[in-house]
Amino acid sequence: MSAPERIPPRSLTPPTRLPPPSKEASRLVPPAELLALGELTVRGRVREASNAVLYCTVEYEGHSASCVYKPVAGERPLWDFPDGTLAQREVAAYEVSEATGWGLVPPTVLRDGPYGQGMCQLWIEVEAAGGGADGDRADGDGSGQAGGPELLALVEGDEPGPGWKAVGYAEVGEGRTALLVHADDVRLRRLAVLDAVINNGDRKGGHLLPAAGGRLYAIDHGVTFNADDKLRTLLWGWAGEPLPKDVLEVLARLADQLADGSPLCARLAELITEAEIEALRARVAALLRTGKHPEPSGQWPAIPWPPV
Repeated sequence: MSAPERIPPRSLTPPTRLPPPSKEASRLVPPAELLALGELTVRGRVREASNAVLYCTVEYEGHSASCVYKPVAGERPLWDFPDGTLAQREVAAYEVSEATGWGLVPPTVLRDGPYGQGMCQLWIEVEAAGGGADGDRADGDGSGQAGGPELLALVEGDEPGPGWKAVGYAEVGEGRTALLVHADDVRLRRLAVLDAVINNGDRKGGHLLPAAGGRLYAIDHGVTFNADDKLRTLLWGWAGEPLPKDVLEVLARLADQLADGSPLCARLAELITEAEIEALRARVAALLRTGKHPEPSGQWPAIPWPPV
């Protein structure tokens, strides 16, 4: 098997290291509170992003953190999403992720900033390649956790090999193709389910952030929650396979939390439309009814471009 393809880290100008909380900090401030109430200072811009993405620091009650600020004013119009709604969808993705208990999306809030209202999300430091992560290796049933940041790879041949799931073939130049695979990793499997729930139309490799302690975060959820089926992802390795029991239990709890009048439903109503909430409920119900990971519909490209 060839070496796993490294996902390039997000580049920014200029990087800034923050000092630890000051001695005057009297309490531990939850990240969402820090993001929502702190003073936001722009330090640079993340390059190669399709919309305006600003690297910032936020300070509140003696605490500080790095974060990403995406002002609504910097969003490019899309033909299939209402203008000026991507920031709200990013926050909605965080709310649903938190409802599952999986913690796959970094703390994310909607707030005013130097360039108007926008999404503000905690910055995640990516673990260095080869650093390893605590946890057990995946065993194929979704119960383990692959070590290190090697989540995607291009391999020769027609089989993914132990610990990997096949996605499809990719052109690698000079008329050659390679098999694109992703790790058979419980964190990725949960993310594949979350993407199906929120109808993510753009799950790329660069959106996967392996962090310290074996955590995996996913970012860039602006094109989600469309009422029409838009699922495009690199995580098709489990397509058509039965959902693990623990995932079905999470989906059942999520269905309850999406009932009319629930706190989660009330929060989502501030961020997405009623039709989109109904479609969200329908997707959760469909996953519970079939008990399987979804498969590509064949009606549009199933993998986003570019894939990374």
